[in-house]
Amino acid sequence: MKSNEKLKPKLFSVMKTYSKEQFIKDLVAGIIVAIIALPLSIALALASGVTPEKGIYTAIVAGFVISFLGGSRVQIAGPTAAFATIVAGIVAKEGMDGLIIATVLAGIILILLGLFRLGSLIKYIPYTITTGFTAGIALTILIGQIKDFMGLTIVSDEPLIETADKLKGIFSNLNTINISALIVGLVCLFVLIVWNYVPGFLKKIPGSLIAVFVGIIMVKGFGMKVNTIGDLYTISSKLPAFTLPSLTKESIITALPNAFTIAVLAAIESLLSAVVADGMIGSKHRSNQELIAQGAGNIASALFGGIPATGAIARTAANIKNGGRTPIAGMVHAIVLLLVLVVLMPYAALIPMPTIAAILFMVAYNMSGWRQVVHLLKTASFFDNLILVVTFVLTVAFDLVVAIGVGLVLTCVLFMKRMSDLTEIESWKYVDEENDPESLSLKEVPPHTYVYEISGPMFFGAANKLFDIISDENDTCVILRMRCVNVLDATALHTMEQIKETCEKKNITLILSHVNEQPMKAMEKAGFDKKIGKNNICRHIDEALERAYEINPV
Repeated sequence: MKSNEKLKPKLFSVMKTYSKEQFIKDLVAGIIVAIIALPLSIALALASGVTPEKGIYTAIVAGFVISFLGGSRVQIAGPTAAFATIVAGIVAKEGMDGLIIATVLAGIILILLGLFRLGSLIKYIPYTITTGFTAGIALTILIGQIKDFMGLTIVSDEPLIETADKLKGIFSNLNTINISALIVGLVCLFVLIVWNYVPGFLKKIPGSLIAVFVGIIMVKGFGMKVNTIGDLYTISSKLPAFTLPSLTKESIITALPNAFTIAVLAAIESLLSAVVADGMIGSKHRSNQELIAQGAGNIASALFGGIPATGAIARTAANIKNGGRTPIAGMVHAIVLLLVLVVLMPYAALIPMPTIAAILFMVAYNMSGWRQVVHLLKTASFFDNLILVVTFVLTVAFDLVVAIGVGLVLTCVLFMKRMSDLTEIESWKYVDEENDPESLSLKEVPPHTYVYEISGPMFFGAANKLFDIISDENDTCVILRMRCVNVLDATALHTMEQIKETCEKKNITLILSHVNEQPMKAMEKAGFDKKIGKNNICRHIDEALERAYEINPV
């Protein structure tokens, strides 16, 4: 169902009552979020197989555009862990041009979803699927960072893209472990864990920033031989520049599957983040406008040297906790990162790779939602857990498109199974009035007439149950009581037509009682009402019984 919400950025709504006091809060929140986003953006860029500054470009360009046009008051956008393995795979196979084309196409898809007001479709993605693929992405990120965390030397003819290949490379090269790198990684990981429990003002300083300083001091101060970002990448502090890839029909067709993956994930992640933010500030986001903003942000990010972006739950939560209440905070965060890019980016070359790996380990842990997974496995049904596990395994073994596609198909099949199990067709119980003390309260049914009560939706998954209607050769009437049937599809209607033909061959009149609106419209459209006869479609059971008496008078 399409939403009727207006397509208007939240920025334009909140500015009507904007105050100096709120600006100061937004300014402080924006600066703090920028400090948090700095090491994360660099780490996520490296995890995505691109150079460090591209993560900053993404946070600047996409972060500003999405805040400016967004449908959420407090959403902070930028590179996220959910995209890391997907982007790395695209870059390895199609290069940066392939990524740019796929991201631009994804942006167009997102804008179209918003313009056609399809933002509410997010509610049709089951919780088990989102939990499964999120945990799967977390595991792939963790596996992908083991190499740098342990300082392994893995030499291969082609980049290791698949998770299974990465695991094989890790186990076959364990003998190349760099003890210094492992020590740096473990110390930085320890700092990140402990920093979650520091008291007071120190909590406002992001643990990832402290870990970066600790890692640099260990490597440069103690002369430890550990790879840094500068050893592996060329660092650039240039401003984002407009880049237009060479477009061909073939390149667009090749990029479409990747574009679909990016668009689906961006829509899910951003809207889930917006829903979480709504609960924290007691507001309501505009889902369709948010999709339009996400589309525009991704297009801008791709054309200015960035990677795919979406709403970041952790950074959005940090924004809210530090007083941000309007899109101005997100725009400030982008501007601060722009200043950092120009002034401090060259110093990013000093950051040790094990430190980046440790930061991404924590990102993977936080996004895994392992507590929700354990809770579901303990409390959900077997079928729900099956969907969760299948989605998780397919995300790790294959990719997100396969995982979501199979998960949705499996969900639909199991849903239909559940619905068909709920559909029942029961015959009325017939009793001997002389021996039954409660017989006065029962309906009187004409002789040679059977009444069947149908409960639940009549669709292709349950249509075969109609054949359970058993009629004796001596019967003259069969009444189907349909007051609890709200849905009738083409398969069930075809089955009813077959039953009607069978009844005609046996000289049995089929009578319908209490046909609801949707089933009635389906019958009229198919002409079934004329086949069965208007006088055999009764408003309620008493009228149906009277019709049976007319056909078979006592």
